[in-house]
Amino acid sequence: MSEAHPPVTPPATLNPDPEPEAPQPPAPGDCCHSGCTFCVEDMYQGELDRYRVALKAWQERQSATQQTAGVARPETPAAG
Repeated sequence: MSEAHPPVTPPATLNPDPEPEAPQPPAPGDCCHSGCTFCVEDMYQGELDRYRVALKAWQERQSATQQTAGVARPETPAAG
C-alpha cells in the first residue's frame, strides 16, 4: 500500500537580492566576563559591523536598481 503525498507547491518567487538580516545580540547571560579570546560580545560587534556594511551596499544596489528600472524617469518636454 502506498501513501498519498500532498502535492508539491513551487516556492514563491525568490528575491535574488534579499535585504541582509541583522545579527541577534547575545542574551544577557551569554558573556561570562572572564576575558575569553572569542567573547560573544566581541563576536557580536564584528557581526554587527559586517551587517552594517552589507546593508549599506544592499541599499545602494536597491537605489541603483530603482533608478535603472525607470521608477522616477522625467518626461521629455515636447518640442515647440
